[in-house]
Amino acid sequence: MPDTPTPPRAAKRPRRLRSPFGSRTDPYYWLRDDTRQDPEVLAHLRAENAYTTAMLEPHAPLVRTLYSEIAGRIPQADASVPVRHNGYWYVTRVAPGQEHPVHTRHPGSMEAPEEVLLDASERAQGQAFYDLGALEVSPDNRLLAFAEDTVGRQQYIIRIRDLDTGEILPDILGNAEAELAWADDSRTLLYIEKDPLTLLGLRVRSHTIGTPVADDQLVFEQEDDSFFLALERSRSGRFLFIIAESTLSSEWRHARSDDPQLEFRVAVPQERGHEYQLEDRGGHFILRTNWLAQDFRIVEAPIACVGDRSTWRELVPAREGHFISGFAAFERHLAIAERAEGLRRIRVYAFDDGREHLIDAPDEALTMFLGENDEQDTGTLRYVHTSPRMPPGTWDYDMASGERRLLKRESVPGRFDPDDYVVDFIHATVRDGTRVPVSLLRRRDIPRDGTAPLYQYAYGAYGVSEDPVFRPEVLSLVDRGFVHAVAHVRGGQELGRHWYEAGRLLGKPRSFEDFIDVTRFLVAEGYADPQRVFGMGESAGGLLIGAVANLAPAEYRALVAHVPFVDVLTSMLDKSLPLTCNEYDEWGDPGASREAFDCIRAYSPYDRVVAQDYPALWVTTGLWDSQVQYWEPVKWVARLRERKTDDRPVLLRAGLESGHGGKTGRFEHCREIAEEYAFILWQAGVV
Repeated sequence: MPDTPTPPRAAKRPRRLRSPFGSRTDPYYWLRDDTRQDPEVLAHLRAENAYTTAMLEPHAPLVRTLYSEIAGRIPQADASVPVRHNGYWYVTRVAPGQEHPVHTRHPGSMEAPEEVLLDASERAQGQAFYDLGALEVSPDNRLLAFAEDTVGRQQYIIRIRDLDTGEILPDILGNAEAELAWADDSRTLLYIEKDPLTLLGLRVRSHTIGTPVADDQLVFEQEDDSFFLALERSRSGRFLFIIAESTLSSEWRHARSDDPQLEFRVAVPQERGHEYQLEDRGGHFILRTNWLAQDFRIVEAPIACVGDRSTWRELVPAREGHFISGFAAFERHLAIAERAEGLRRIRVYAFDDGREHLIDAPDEALTMFLGENDEQDTGTLRYVHTSPRMPPGTWDYDMASGERRLLKRESVPGRFDPDDYVVDFIHATVRDGTRVPVSLLRRRDIPRDGTAPLYQYAYGAYGVSEDPVFRPEVLSLVDRGFVHAVAHVRGGQELGRHWYEAGRLLGKPRSFEDFIDVTRFLVAEGYADPQRVFGMGESAGGLLIGAVANLAPAEYRALVAHVPFVDVLTSMLDKSLPLTCNEYDEWGDPGASREAFDCIRAYSPYDRVVAQDYPALWVTTGLWDSQVQYWEPVKWVARLRERKTDDRPVLLRAGLESGHGGKTGRFEHCREIAEEYAFILWQAGVV
């Protein structure tokens, strides 16, 4: 149409990128600005936003309707199930219309007066972006340490609040991870200092309240930049843990939380391919370990000699087809989170006689996971179960008797009846004969006759499993006749460790092929209209969407890529970027391996854009994103517009005041979803 807005066209300024295994020319490299202050780059991002707004203008009423629907499914006022810890009951509540919660506690019982720990909405006032990353109360219950990010770069600032007076103390710990752990003296706080360039958390420091930050002692420094650091205080309260983890290995250090010197000892020395997790119970450590068990097992060992594997006593053996994903150790029982046939469930083990049993949900529950279990000396397990049509329910479960009590079912305001929907958990056979699990949600009155539009999602990386859970926002598509599908492609861990191994490094293309083959299966089985298939992915899932756009463009009406990792080869060759060195075991090191270089170059979406017709595309980015740098999606959009041979829209929404996860407020994020869904409905021809 003559009055159709004209998309921005980025200037081409060729730059030669050299690497050990070949050179490339990148005409859009100039869009990278590490300072995020270049006027020309910012002008281009604003032009992209203006174009996207203009293209959506005819659908503005639909955006408003969708926002009203999606936000309307969020309770205006709500409160979490109370959690007991160290003599207090902790509750997070939200007031009507507030974007962020109020964190509170009650001493002794819920009948006691409420004490406000932190009002996040109050802290967020005047901030374009606000994320509360962590809160930790001191063992004496008098101080609160909390981590805030007001930029979106995940460079947190840690502050301390005196809970007796309400005063914010002058101690300010900057450029930190959202990881905190108190020592027993309630004066010593451990935190993780980040590298200012790569943003990797490299150093654990000890801060004494009231002393200069410059005097903070170095407790531990991670020299291998392929590892991430984390901090924990054990649920028993007796230990502090420093955790170093990479894609394939882990190493835990432990110190007594009452030790004035905080002398940390290695539990089990780091060994490539060995992953483990620790909890203490009495004089023993309980370990989840993949040593001699690809899908993990549970063992116990004396604390003093936990590194000697000859002292390990097996509690829960490895079982074929059962992937142990986590556990919680109590004084008399062990709660084990496991996966079988792609679904999460919980097994309970009794320490006294070694008997085990599965928790059987009283109603449909395709996903069960451990809830907040902050205390060890209890026989009650808190867990949550849900399905795509069933909002999460929080339960207390007596591990000895098997009695259970529903504490809360998440509410969905407005017209919602789970019986209006049908959930299918099926398997699609893909090109190499593998059966890929697929979770489906549709309205009961939508026939399987090949006429319904399909909205298909996948992630498929880092061993992250996408579970069949309740996603209230997708009801706005499902109620308009869409089938919502989650393809549990290889690269996740839904079917165990082998499922992840098959979708990483040189096997990465299997994730993309699985996604495409699931689409073809759903079309062939009558779940979807072949002319109205939509795909969505985020971050590493956005890489999947970018690869699918190149590999099978004719099979999708439109694709949605949120903060997509699309310039894979350039980023993995640049060690100055956050995450690059941590990710070699996931994607490969193209600067050291010809095989990795060739593999990544063959699928990297930015490198593989060619002159062909593409689906319509909705792309998002965050200027302050520390995980996928903003310029990757921006360059990809520019190259798509330059080379594609169709006239379908490619729209970019750039968050100039947000990071990897977009807006953080309860309702602000709904506006982003409403725009995406309006784009999908526009492309589907659904009014």
